[in-house]
Amino acid sequence: MMSEEDSDQNNGMMCCAACGIAEVDDIKLITCDGCDIVKYCSNTCQQEHRPQHDATCKERAAKLRDEILFQQPESSHLGDCPICFLPLSIDPKKSTFMGCCSKIICQGCAYANTLHQNEENLEPACAFCRHPLPKTQKESEMNKMKRVEVNDPFALLHVGVKHKVEGDHEKAFKYWAKAAELGDVDAHYLISDLYREGKGVEKDEKKELY
Repeated sequence: MMSEEDSDQNNGMMCCAACGIAEVDDIKLITCDGCDIVKYCSNTCQQEHRPQHDATCKERAAKLRDEILFQQPESSHLGDCPICFLPLSIDPKKSTFMGCCSKIICQGCAYANTLHQNEENLEPACAFCRHPLPKTQKESEMNKMKRVEVNDPFALLHVGVKHKVEGDHEKAFKYWAKAAELGDVDAHYLISDLYREGKGVEKDEKKELY
């Protein structure tokens, strides 16, 4: 029976880790389900090699699980956090929209900013542009409207959401349509909902899809 070291070397040559037979036309190797590396020519060879391979297999399988569990997505339609440059999660609970500059900040950076301000006894300010945070809802809405005036798609999206919550679907459509023209993916999705439900616009199955 081959050693684990020999089997690793033969693995690069597509050989059975147990008996060393190479993969040819009439012999197809099967890959170990645990480590996804070592190969065998038969179930018999795999069973015979199990005692020798078991510890290494479990270690490799654990690494694979960790890679899947903790890997960061390459990107999302929201892009990266402008502070740490990690991809933003599509889960809205894991990010914060800053109305002053229309930046979406990951919760990690938002928390770090709040922690720093508390430790230094600083006035609350935006983690990105450092603009003082609004103290009232009215001030917050004024900041958003300033961003709307310069055709900021995120601001247009959020103002549209506000109108939808208030029941004014026509105004919501107006802001979302502008945001969609500027390339906002979420606005396209929300407009599709309006066409599907016939709220604020005439119900249209074709426009719902496209």
